[in-house]
Amino acid sequence: MPRPGLASPLRSSATGSNGGRICTAQSANFTRNSLNLQSFDSKYGAICNRLIDLTRGKDLLKGKSLHAYVIKSGLQIMPYLCQLLMSFYSKLHLPYCTERIFHESGVDRFPTAWSSVVSNFTKNQLPRSGLEYFKLMLRHDANFVDDHIFPCVTKACVMINDYSLGQSVHCLAVKTHFDANVFVGSAVVDMYLKFGSLDNARRVFDEMPERNVVSWSVMMYGCIEMADWEEALRLFKGALCHGLDVNDFTLSSVIGLCGDLTLFELGKQMHSLCLKMNYYSTSFTGSALISMYSKCGEIEGACRVFDEVLDKNTGVWNAMMASYAQHSQARRVFELFEELEAAGVKPNGITFSCILSACSHAGLVEEGNLYFRMMNEYGIEPRNKHYASMVDLLCRAGKLQEAMKLMEVMPMHPTESAWGALLSGCRIHGNAELGAYVADRVFKLGQVSPDLHLKAADAYAAAARYKEAARAKMMLRERGERKETALSWIEAGNRVHTFAAGDRRHKLSAEIHAKMEELENEISRCGYVAETLLC
Repeated sequence: MPRPGLASPLRSSATGSNGGRICTAQSANFTRNSLNLQSFDSKYGAICNRLIDLTRGKDLLKGKSLHAYVIKSGLQIMPYLCQLLMSFYSKLHLPYCTERIFHESGVDRFPTAWSSVVSNFTKNQLPRSGLEYFKLMLRHDANFVDDHIFPCVTKACVMINDYSLGQSVHCLAVKTHFDANVFVGSAVVDMYLKFGSLDNARRVFDEMPERNVVSWSVMMYGCIEMADWEEALRLFKGALCHGLDVNDFTLSSVIGLCGDLTLFELGKQMHSLCLKMNYYSTSFTGSALISMYSKCGEIEGACRVFDEVLDKNTGVWNAMMASYAQHSQARRVFELFEELEAAGVKPNGITFSCILSACSHAGLVEEGNLYFRMMNEYGIEPRNKHYASMVDLLCRAGKLQEAMKLMEVMPMHPTESAWGALLSGCRIHGNAELGAYVADRVFKLGQVSPDLHLKAADAYAAAARYKEAARAKMMLRERGERKETALSWIEAGNRVHTFAAGDRRHKLSAEIHAKMEELENEISRCGYVAETLLC
């Protein structure tokens, strides 16, 4: 049976020859003459339904067989069926098959076909081809622009990092009055955010006559990505005040923010909101809640959430393993990995990142090597983060030469975190000679982060190469950069208070230091001796 609302193609499609294309006038006549109207509608609807199912199942072989049957039956003249075929090949990552259907079937008369071909190239990581078809469409008929094509084009502009072109597309949306469309407006907001233009994104957002959950979520997530956390929380409260039914993506973004800022009280309120909105047991919000409780120091809360999540996908298992790793419970990470395997869940690269991080912080070299090799058994290629964790593990264990050798044989350039781990290892284990050699290698990389720059300068000083150390620090000052101050923080009265080492700027500084001195005296009487070696 045809899908509800599917109009008869004989009543809706144009007829006639289309010289040179796959379909011909003869095939159209064959279709008309061989079937009466009712049986044709039934057959056509069944083919459309079948093609939709094959697209959903990504069955290329059966889809190609059905395509051949469509051509044999002369049904390729039907615009809706051509659209389905284009979508089928696009989702199977065969963009040029989609392009061929577009050219050979005569669907260039329909605006939706142009949207499909632009979307096809953009979704298949060919943004320049998508933009070329957008320009061709404008030359063909500028009135073909619609609310489907603008989101594809703005995404393509981001993919090729062309801010100026993105602004031009925005201007076209305004000129054609599609900027008032909620889907187009949300896409433009997302485009500006990905270009790092928070002001323009906020201006477009504020001018939108209608906003949906996607609009609010995109704006909130953009603020979070740009570290404007207070604005992100204000937006979330604004969305609730507007009566918006936020989705699990929005909730997980705000929960993640609560974890990053250790806003535990707000995080618990978000947990309650998840319960109220029936999003509590989903894998998306479940993963975010597990991470939030862990980052706020509540590993028991993270465990409770993990136990209550019904659909435990790989992301949920990873969140729980990362939580145990953060709390230095390496053995529990290993046990959880065994439970994951027993549950038939396939681990991914993030899973092994969590495990290797746990091994690193616990100094478990043998176990780290075992799990690093195990990645091959699961067909997972180690990435930079995995190698950096292994370097950190070896350095913490004092195996500096092994760490250096691993960095030299890894198939990609080491990241700054790997170089930083090696420099820290040289400092901790007193290998000044290797530290200076590593510093030489670091400065050959060109400009690096202030943190790594200072570590390399300190390595020169440890090796008594004072001129190089002074020159390195002078270079950093000339660049106008400085190492970011490390902060500790605590939440009190729904407010986060931050502190740096030796910081006395807080208005209650005198009382704070008096209490700290009192605590130091108490723990000293209990026999505590401070560990002064920095790790």
